[in-house]
Amino acid sequence: MPSLAPFLLACRCEPTPYTPVWLMRQAGRYLSEYRAVRERFSFLELCKTPSAAAEVTLQPVDILGVDAAILFADILLVLEPLGLGLSFTKGDGPHIAHPVRTAEQAERLPRVDVEDALSFVLETIRLVKPQLPKRVPLIGFAGAPFTLASYAIEGGGSRNCVHTKRLLYGHPQAFHALMSRLVEVTADYLNAQSRAGVDAVQVFDSWVGNLAPDDYRASVLPHMRELFNRLDPSVPAIHFSTGTSGFIELIAAAGGDVVGLDWRITLDEGWQRIGHHRAVQGNLDPGVLLGPRQVIRERVRELLERAGGRPGHVFNLGHGVLPETPRDNVRALVDAVHELSTRGTSG
Repeated sequence: MPSLAPFLLACRCEPTPYTPVWLMRQAGRYLSEYRAVRERFSFLELCKTPSAAAEVTLQPVDILGVDAAILFADILLVLEPLGLGLSFTKGDGPHIAHPVRTAEQAERLPRVDVEDALSFVLETIRLVKPQLPKRVPLIGFAGAPFTLASYAIEGGGSRNCVHTKRLLYGHPQAFHALMSRLVEVTADYLNAQSRAGVDAVQVFDSWVGNLAPDDYRASVLPHMRELFNRLDPSVPAIHFSTGTSGFIELIAAAGGDVVGLDWRITLDEGWQRIGHHRAVQGNLDPGVLLGPRQVIRERVRELLERAGGRPGHVFNLGHGVLPETPRDNVRALVDAVHELSTRGTSG
C-alpha cells in the first residue's frame, strides 16, 4: 500500500490533500447489496465464508467512495476457539453458551492458534487486498479485552454488566486472568491480520464506558497497554471506545496511534485533551444521517471546522451506521467531507 494513501497519512498525523473518511458498519443493513448477500447466509456463516465476506467488505468502496475498507467480520469471533460456544440468534444478538465467571474457568481457556482457528478471516483479507484500489487501505480489527471479557462473562449483551462487575470487584484474580488470556489471543489475532495484509487495525472497546475512571485505570489500562505493546508497530492502530469522554485521557494513555472519539464530546475538546501529537477519528453522531442532506452537510462543515485543518483527522461517525439510514445520505456525507475539506470552504 503506497504511503500516500490519505487515510494512512492521517493516521500518522501527516498532511493529506483532503480529510479521509470511512465509516464503522459501512458494510451493513442500510445497503441493499449487503442485504442481498445476507439472504444467502446466516451472520456467522457470512463471517466464515471468505468469498462472501470479501464481497461485502468491498461493496462500500465503490458505492460510497470511502477512503478505507474495513474487513467484514465480528469482534466476538475470537471467543469461539476459546470454547465458549458462540452463536448469533435472530433479534437477540450474540449468545455465549459457556460463560466465564471463575478464575478456574479463565485459567482453563485453551491456547489458540489463530492462524488455524481463524483462517477464514485471514483468507478474506487475502481475497480483498488485490481487489482494492491503490488509494484504499484495508482495516482489520478485533474487540478489546474488556469488551470481549464482558460478553464472555455475561453470556451475551448486557446494559449494566452485572456479572462483569461482580467478578471485577468480588474476584479480581479471575477477572485479571481472563483479561490476560484475552490480551494474548487478541494480539495474536491482530498481528495475524497484519501479516495477511491489512494496512491498519482497530481495537473496539464498545462496552468500556460502563466503568468508572478509577476502575479503568486500575483494571483495564494495564491490559490495554500490554495489548498495544504487542502489536506490530509498523501497522497503525486505532483505539476506539464509546461513552468514555469522562476519561478520554486514560484511553489515549492506554495506546494506539489514533484515538476514536464518539459524539458525546466535541472533536476539538477531545483532541485538545489527548494532545495534538496524536491522530483522532470521528466523531459525527450517526443519527445525523437520518436527517435532511443540508443538515448533514452543515454538520460536516462544523466538524471539519473543529478539526481546524490540523493533520491527523480521520473523519468517521462516533459509532456505526444505523440500519435505518438512507443510503444516499451516506454517500452525501462522504462527498461533503471530501468537497469541504479539499476546497477549504464553508460550503
